[in-house]
Amino acid sequence: MPSLLRRLAFSALLATSLGATAQDGKPVVLETFNVGQNVYVRSLHLDQAENTMWVGTSSGVHAIDLTSNTPKHTFTRDDGLANEYVFAISTDTRGYKWFGTNAGGASTYKDGEWKTYFPMHGLADYWIYSFANGTDGDLWIGTWAGANRFDVETGEFTTYVKELINEWVYGLDVDASGKVWFGTEGGLSMYDGQNWHAWTHENGLGAPNADDRPSSTNTGLGTRSRHDLSTLAAGMQTYNPNYCFAVHVDQDQKVWIGTWGGGVSRFDGSNFESYTVKDGLAGTIVYSIARDHDGVLWFGTNGGVSRYDGKQFQNITVADGLLDANVYALAVAPDGSIWAGTRHGVARVGTK
Repeated sequence: MPSLLRRLAFSALLATSLGATAQDGKPVVLETFNVGQNVYVRSLHLDQAENTMWVGTSSGVHAIDLTSNTPKHTFTRDDGLANEYVFAISTDTRGYKWFGTNAGGASTYKDGEWKTYFPMHGLADYWIYSFANGTDGDLWIGTWAGANRFDVETGEFTTYVKELINEWVYGLDVDASGKVWFGTEGGLSMYDGQNWHAWTHENGLGAPNADDRPSSTNTGLGTRSRHDLSTLAAGMQTYNPNYCFAVHVDQDQKVWIGTWGGGVSRFDGSNFESYTVKDGLAGTIVYSIARDHDGVLWFGTNGGVSRYDGKQFQNITVADGLLDANVYALAVAPDGSIWAGTRHGVARVGTK
């Protein structure tokens, strides 16, 4: 199986060549990690208790010790993982790791024990794209056939399909009041514990036009074929502002939504404000969103990584040392650096 190798020579070169730029506060690539030839990094998850970064790829899961930046574990199907293509990773309130896979259901892991959930157990689908912990301790799961709520006490699943604006759920987050936000292929949905609400491009979601084109059209994500995310499908759409890949609730309880071609939108509960490449965003397809320790937002796009401090965007691209233009996953490490997952490995970026 592919091992996680630190690319020391390349990292040192970047640190030297970009040091002067970093002094201006612009984010730079600090180091890179190679997870194997033609291996996509689709998910990143920080376990603070273990000081470990979990890296979900198209060929298994790696656990990286952040103290030494060396691999602790590599899990594949042979170890108990349901499928080696891992879209999402989370830790529930009981300490179980959840791995959402491509066509393999969801696997859990704790203390060396594995368990896999399929639709026969109540899971909505075999394709799992996202997780979020609710304020009540339950785990929410986004699939391509609706959303699940997993009761961690009883082990029972509740499925929601018709309540959502669209059954393909990509992004998930929960705000401080317990509202659950769902980014779907048909718009934004929200469940407040009693009622369901929805918003689309007609309500202001996504940029109002398709004039801004992606910086990279070869995203590796096909829209024509529902489940084939490893190759570019023919006839791929480049603009669908209702297609919500990522959802993130910031410290002010504003909801940020990453769209397919419509940039990123901020929703305050009443109005949307959208940002595209015209505003400085690196790309118009936004796959992932993270917030660092200072409240600064980071966006993984099809044109690189964007840092947004509320005033301006600062971008990191392939020209700056990023391994690929398409950044599918982001996670914040304890030292404040940002881990960015691409189809050619992981880059650790920061303002140094």
